[in-house]
Amino acid sequence: MADKTVSAGDAAAAVRSGMTVGIGGWGSRRKPMELVRALLRTDVDDLTVVSWGGPDLGLLCATKKASTVHYPFCTLDSIPLEPHFRKARQDAAVSAIEWDEGMFYWGLTAGSMRLPFLPSRAGLGSDVFRSDPRLRTVASPYTDEDLVAVPPLRFDVAFVHVNRADAAGNGQILGADPYFDDLFCKCADAVYMSAEAVVPTAALLDAGPLPTLRINRMAVTGVVEAPGGAGFTECPPDYGRDEAAQKEYAATARDPDAFDAWLAAWLDQDGAR
Repeated sequence: MADKTVSAGDAAAAVRSGMTVGIGGWGSRRKPMELVRALLRTDVDDLTVVSWGGPDLGLLCATKKASTVHYPFCTLDSIPLEPHFRKARQDAAVSAIEWDEGMFYWGLTAGSMRLPFLPSRAGLGSDVFRSDPRLRTVASPYTDEDLVAVPPLRFDVAFVHVNRADAAGNGQILGADPYFDDLFCKCADAVYMSAEAVVPTAALLDAGPLPTLRINRMAVTGVVEAPGGAGFTECPPDYGRDEAAQKEYAATARDPDAFDAWLAAWLDQDGAR
C-alpha cells in the first residue's frame, strides 16, 4: 500500500482560492484544527466552507478566508453559539446557507453516493427555502407527497481528524462520536486526514473493534500525523475539550486587537493542544 503521509502544510497547499472545503468533526468535537491552522497560514480566500460548524467555521469567518458558509449549526458546545461566527453573520460578512440537520446529513449521503438528490421531509414548512433558493420539492411517484429534493454536498477538498491512522489512509475513530467524517471523505475530490498517531496497519486492530475503522484508504489523498491536532476541541479518548483555551478564544470576538494577538500566538504553535 502506498505511503500517503504528508505535512499539514502540504494538505493546506491543496486548497486554492474559490474552492469548496468540507471540514469534518462537529461543534467543538474532533475538529481538524491543525489542518485549519495550516490553511490560515496561506493566502487563500473566497472559500465556501461546509461544516457541522465549530471553531473551524468561526476562524475562517473571522480571518475572511470564507466568503460563503454552509452549515446546520455553529457551536462550541459548552458555548452555545460560536461567537466569531455570530459576529460574521451579524455583520453580513459572509453569505450563509442554513440547512436543517437532517437535510445536511442527507446532502452528505447524496454526495457520497453520487446521486443528484435525495428526498426528505426535513425542511418542509420551514424558512430553509429562503436561506437556499436553489432548493426544490419533488412529488413522490408512489404517494404524490411533496418532499424536499436535497441536493448533494460535494467538496474540492475535505479535512478530517481521527484518533489513529495508518500511512495508507485507513482512519480509526475511537470516541463515541464517529459522525460524519466518512461521508465528508466520500464527498470530496481530495481528502486530507490528520491523526493523533500514525501506526502500522495491524496496530489499528489493537486499539478497538473493526467498527471503529471509519475511513477507508481509498478515499484518502494524504495522511498528516498531528498529535493534539484537534485541540482545543475534544478528541476522546485521547483528550477532552480545553475549556480554558476555548473561553480565551471565544472572548476575543469582542475585541479585534485581542483576536489578532490570539491568532498570531495560535498560528505560531505547532500542533500543541
